[in-house]
Amino acid sequence: MQERKSDSNSFPQKNSHFKIHTWYSAKQASRQINFVYRVLTMFSNVLCQKMLLTFMSVLIIIWIIFEISQNPTKLQAVLNASFSFYSWNTSMKSSCPETPVNQSRLPTEMKLREESPKMTAMVKSPTEKELRIRAILEKLDQQIPPRPFTHLNTTTSATHSTATILNPRDTYCKGDKLDVLLEARDYLGHRKEYGGDFLRARISSPALKAGASGKVTDFNNGTYLVSFTLFWEGQVALSILLIHPSEGVSALWRARNQGYDRIAFKGKFVNGTSQVLVKCGLTLNSSTELCKYLYSGGEEVFYCLKPQHMPCEALTHVCTNQQGVSFLTDKEKDLFQKSNIGVEMMKNPKFIRVSRCNKREENGGKKCQIGTEIPTPSGYTFQGRWVTAQCKQSLLNSSQINDCLKRKLIYFLGDSTLRQWIEYFPKVAKKLKPFDLHGTGLYKKHMLLDAEGHTLVEWKKHSHPFITVNLYSVIDDGYIPQEIDRLLGDQDTAIAITLGQHFRPFPMELFVRRAISIRNAIERLFLRAPDTKVIIKTENIREMYIDTEKFGDFHGYIQYLALKDIFKDLRVGIIDAWDMTIACHSNILHPPEQVIGNQIAMFLNYIC
Repeated sequence: MQERKSDSNSFPQKNSHFKIHTWYSAKQASRQINFVYRVLTMFSNVLCQKMLLTFMSVLIIIWIIFEISQNPTKLQAVLNASFSFYSWNTSMKSSCPETPVNQSRLPTEMKLREESPKMTAMVKSPTEKELRIRAILEKLDQQIPPRPFTHLNTTTSATHSTATILNPRDTYCKGDKLDVLLEARDYLGHRKEYGGDFLRARISSPALKAGASGKVTDFNNGTYLVSFTLFWEGQVALSILLIHPSEGVSALWRARNQGYDRIAFKGKFVNGTSQVLVKCGLTLNSSTELCKYLYSGGEEVFYCLKPQHMPCEALTHVCTNQQGVSFLTDKEKDLFQKSNIGVEMMKNPKFIRVSRCNKREENGGKKCQIGTEIPTPSGYTFQGRWVTAQCKQSLLNSSQINDCLKRKLIYFLGDSTLRQWIEYFPKVAKKLKPFDLHGTGLYKKHMLLDAEGHTLVEWKKHSHPFITVNLYSVIDDGYIPQEIDRLLGDQDTAIAITLGQHFRPFPMELFVRRAISIRNAIERLFLRAPDTKVIIKTENIREMYIDTEKFGDFHGYIQYLALKDIFKDLRVGIIDAWDMTIACHSNILHPPEQVIGNQIAMFLNYIC
């Protein structure tokens, strides 16, 4: 600040010097004129006086031209001084409030800005990352417009809405497309004039342990096209659930982005034998001294109230508690009663029959590899096994898996749905054994080792926000972009990443910013080690009747769409856990082992 102040003072000094010099020049000119006058009075002849006056005028003009030629910038400075000052005054006038400002209370930076117009350019333009975040949030805002309502009767009713199979047949062929036209109506039977309902479409054959999701196209006028791919033979059940009406979707989106108060954080500070718990958070409004823990160059910050007589470095553990804070109105809360969530819209027929129709079995195309585009639906389950729609999977035996994992360094970075992977992994790779890192609790760092095969598998939880009532260590914090930056990477390094469940109770900007930071870190990794294999596991669906405002699947679905958009043109593998868990109908936060096994099989197809 001192340096800027000295710069601003140098400008008036330069002007003062110029004014003194101009005053001195004017004094010289005055002396010349007085001399001319005295000479003129000595001559009585008028003609002589005129000639002498003309001669002296020429001398004065020559002297002025000589002075300007010695310093040509003077004239330009005189001409520009009043113009630049006017421009500065105009810009200051347009950017300041019309009401008088108490100058004594202005911050130092504003005072300096007044002293020198050069400092008005201090405002930073938004970075490319900030512009990307804004663009994604604006796109989501457009897709989820406000839908105020006066009564439950004017919202979408599953009972009154109609679902009609287009071009119905007695029997369908395996591989066919089946389309259902859905017309949304309210409880009074009136057709809805806008879209935005949160629907979940699925076909299934429980006897075959088969299932697949459907693709929903919203025409934004109250009608929807639900498309199914008939992947298998037999009797197939059709289901279209109304998870939330568009009015509920709008309310959840508005409420989500109103604040961070639904979850409270506490930090444990340790200094020798002294321990203290203090309030922490992703935002903190407090006049007391704060500890700030910076991530991604200060773009993300975690705060704690600073305990007395303890340094900020003494923070060792964090835990969370859910707060009784809601941003929904009482009328909106009625939309999220259990009876109004996940209501079936498909009436008759609820079943269709599918046969082979003498069609050839397809080989499934090319081998599954990183960078393959993921369609919707991305696959289906049959006899409990996941079958991808876009590529051909390899069924690896135990020997092939062990050979594939030799000299591999594998890092799982994310939440507890990815911790399930490292818990299940020894069942498919028998040589991997747990290695005790002396941590405590479920959320410690987990490690598997195969010393003979030089294989390492590690799970590390992602950093804040991480929601649990149990204290977890932050000593070895797992902020994913930083974890990626620490890895050298090579053809034998593989990384699996997931995030989402712990971000649902917070404004969407937090998730988008973190996802973009992860993408940027992956791009840096690819610069130094382009052969490194990176796999993104999307989040999965979970219980339908939990606290919808905080943890409902609508929030997960929006994050799922944003994540696919952020990583769509990056050469990474995608494991579509969202689609997979819909197909498996595993409406639970931690899917059963069969689903985890399918996810790991897909992961191995990418890296082997």
